[in-house]
Amino acid sequence: MKKIITLAAWGLLAAAVPVSAQTVYDAAKIANKDLNGTARFVGMGGAMGALGGDISTIGTNPAGIGIYRSNDAMMSFSFSSYGTESNYMGSKINSDKTRASFDNAGFVLSSKIGNATALRYVNFGFNYHKAKSFYKNMSMGGNLGAYSQTFQMAEQARGIESWGSHPYNDDNVGWLSILGYDSWLISNLTTDNTGMPYKDEDGNQIKNSDGTPLYEMPGFYYGMYENGDATFRSEERGGIEQYDFNVSFNINDRVYLGLTIGAYAIDYNKYTFYDENYTGDYAGQGYNLTSWNRIQGSGFDFKFGAIVRPFEYSPLRIGLAVHTPTFYSLDYKTSALVQADVRNEVSGNIEQYDIYTPDMINGDMIRQFRLQTPWTYNVSLGYTIGNSWALGAEYEYEDYSSMKFKNPDDGFSDLFEYENSTTPMMKGVSTIRLGAEYKVIPQFALRAGYNYSTAIFNNDAYKDLPLNSIQTDTDFANTKALSNYTLGIGYRGSMFYADLAYKFSSYKENFYPFVEMEREVENGVEYRVLQGTPAVTKVKNTRSQVLLTLGLRF
Repeated sequence: MKKIITLAAWGLLAAAVPVSAQTVYDAAKIANKDLNGTARFVGMGGAMGALGGDISTIGTNPAGIGIYRSNDAMMSFSFSSYGTESNYMGSKINSDKTRASFDNAGFVLSSKIGNATALRYVNFGFNYHKAKSFYKNMSMGGNLGAYSQTFQMAEQARGIESWGSHPYNDDNVGWLSILGYDSWLISNLTTDNTGMPYKDEDGNQIKNSDGTPLYEMPGFYYGMYENGDATFRSEERGGIEQYDFNVSFNINDRVYLGLTIGAYAIDYNKYTFYDENYTGDYAGQGYNLTSWNRIQGSGFDFKFGAIVRPFEYSPLRIGLAVHTPTFYSLDYKTSALVQADVRNEVSGNIEQYDIYTPDMINGDMIRQFRLQTPWTYNVSLGYTIGNSWALGAEYEYEDYSSMKFKNPDDGFSDLFEYENSTTPMMKGVSTIRLGAEYKVIPQFALRAGYNYSTAIFNNDAYKDLPLNSIQTDTDFANTKALSNYTLGIGYRGSMFYADLAYKFSSYKENFYPFVEMEREVENGVEYRVLQGTPAVTKVKNTRSQVLLTLGLRF
């Protein structure tokens, strides 16, 4: 068991932060980027930070634009096939989808200053590209044994003695607990005499079917079900669009410097459907929870880069680049629906409940927050052999545990102390890129590349919803290392060029539909402790992408 945060009291925590609407899993999706760009860049595995001369280096090493000695205009298109295979205790489900997209467009304006001056070229560039695709479908199903999502609902409700007349608008109360309580999936009713008598609207004592009094225990809730068959389904859509503006300099054909200002637009949509149907004593009862979530917003960052030829007559190039954090301003929009067929403990009858959050608050809930992603550090090597070979290698590092949530009004991160306390569940990510290009003839080239990125999350990471979170999608997945394998071909004419690339991406993840938490007290201090999770669902994700780039150099 792992203690994740110290609580002086439930009320103090709720008062310390605004109503929560995001977790580290949302942050990781936003901060992480795909290998995407021109077909030449992708075909060489993105390992062009020191080689330069390709417009996609505007987003990795801005000095790469300084290599240009002519103008360039291009655009890229792609076709992708996405595959997801889940395996829960031997039950396998496959989800496959295909889609086409417009991925890349940009230009470079190269201005020659002179041959006798130290400053040889000043270049300007602009590039649009699809930095991230959220496109993914996922399904799993099976028996959960002794686990139930209703226990997580009950844990979130602990400490609440009164719901008030408008709990969905109460910044101190989490939506998952309200939905569970309103649909009788969790209860604070007991048959012993340790609580307060439970009375009807007329003030009369309510009794159980056996005639014993029914009591209420304020502040203590419990999930009512276990041994259920669960089904989960999710759909993720949208992406991150990146707009880079660059200025770069060529000094003596030996030193190249560049600055890129990046602007980002995010549109992320997630739909989840979770269902539990019970057996044994609870046969005939069950519920489903549907969540709709959307994150939209914008951000900006700065990228600084340099390429140096340390030896005048050597083709070796060394590249260095630093990216500031991306500073995002985001809106989180959510709504949820619970449909339940459960036994009402007061009436004793199985009743139907449909609880739809937009009906409770007259529309979707929208919350704003800021997100600061990690710094990025990049070092690269480039080497050419005659006019036939170009070889590239890169190493990049980002510390995801350094990400910060901030309040939208004043930027203070201490208002998100709870969310920021969970970022140590993530770790530093190292990425290695390797690439090669061989020109069979001056007009025709073959390319190959490879990428490897280490895992973002620690093995014991989990989705910890704050007690006052409006988020109701309890699922999470701990992604493992990512590999990209690439191949490419290219044609260069006197002005026109065309490149084609193929990329195969593969990574695994451990998926869980929810976690079970518990409260423990040690030396008078209350802790939230991870009790366990259902059995892991092993997931394999693949993506095959074909990219075509068409361009003119003049």
